[in-house]
Amino acid sequence: RLTFGEQRRGKAKQVISCDRSHKKYDLCSITGATVVDPATSTFFLVDPTISGPGSIVEKIKPYPRKWENFPMQRIKELTITSGPSGPECEVQHNSPAIVFSAGGYTGNVFHDFNDGFIPLFITINSIYKNQDVVIVVSKARDWWLNRYKNLLHVFSSHPIVTLDNDTSTHCFPSATLGLMSYGFMALMPNSSQTLLHFRGLLDKAFGHHGQYSIFNPPPKSDSPPRLVFMSRSKGIGREILNQDEAVKVAKEIGFDVILFEPTGKISLQQAYGLINSSHAMVGMHGAALTHSLFLRPGSAFMQVMPLGIDWVGKMCFGEPARAIGIQYIEYKIKVEESSLVEKYDKNDMVIKDPASFQGRNWSFDVMKIYLKEQNVKLDLVRFRDYLMEAYSKAKTFMEKMG
Repeated sequence: RLTFGEQRRGKAKQVISCDRSHKKYDLCSITGATVVDPATSTFFLVDPTISGPGSIVEKIKPYPRKWENFPMQRIKELTITSGPSGPECEVQHNSPAIVFSAGGYTGNVFHDFNDGFIPLFITINSIYKNQDVVIVVSKARDWWLNRYKNLLHVFSSHPIVTLDNDTSTHCFPSATLGLMSYGFMALMPNSSQTLLHFRGLLDKAFGHHGQYSIFNPPPKSDSPPRLVFMSRSKGIGREILNQDEAVKVAKEIGFDVILFEPTGKISLQQAYGLINSSHAMVGMHGAALTHSLFLRPGSAFMQVMPLGIDWVGKMCFGEPARAIGIQYIEYKIKVEESSLVEKYDKNDMVIKDPASFQGRNWSFDVMKIYLKEQNVKLDLVRFRDYLMEAYSKAKTFMEKMG
């Protein structure tokens, strides 16, 4: 940890400090009057006791994937400096700023939450618990602001300050640049705040809007359990090739099945309304399963796991589901269900031992094989057994919770 500043007699310490000890993120703090100039992406610590030009200059890319070059190349670097004066203040804020980037992998719903909103939740609860904050965002595109405005306003009651579009200087009593992250959809170890608390924020943001118009109405008390069957577009990999037949099996078992493919045209309020009112979800491993956070605790969730995805699937969606009290089921496909057997010999390490083939290198080439080139044709006899387990859990949940 690097700390700069000085103690002024009888007054609070004016400090710029940057902690670069973490693998996933850097975190810089400005303790003292802070002026932000969006035109230069510079944060000034204003301290009249400093004589001469400010000698402190820190740089930070406020996005919690610092170990990964590809997304970090797309993150704008922000500058922190200090001096006896800064730019003239045009907009005064009474709450501290929390600053991060919505660049990188933003646009993929998993990364929107994993690299954005969950780290934001952690950082606010770690540094500004029970305090009001102003959110300052770099690379905040209009679609992102519109899609997530309700969630952003749960974190902060103030208008969002966007560094790329704003031309006014802003003043804050202090600022934190960067977000804390502890792994796939994970909160700080041993924290009193859990993923269930985070889900509570989602309910505040997206719940109680009553937007069911694009789907069936909410299920009635005498209806069968509702299953949201997550669908994937053709041509992007990990498609369930016999999806229609799988849906038919689910209906035969007794589910009321809603086939759902999230798109930008469907608001998060609408998606939340559908999923939160349902009793089960089934889907192929992929970013869209981030919507499992919208399931109520106690409902059932089955992830279809293609070859080579074991640890990724567990960490991204299996463990988070369990953490919020969802009854998690894992359908690991057999080799014969993967389209990769048409391209690779069954004795090829790609098929025979994906873990050894991957080693410790989850590279682009490895991802391409298992995430892009692979489709799945479900063994419907075997899949039926798993669906029956999901139905049993969903029906019990429905009878208890409605």
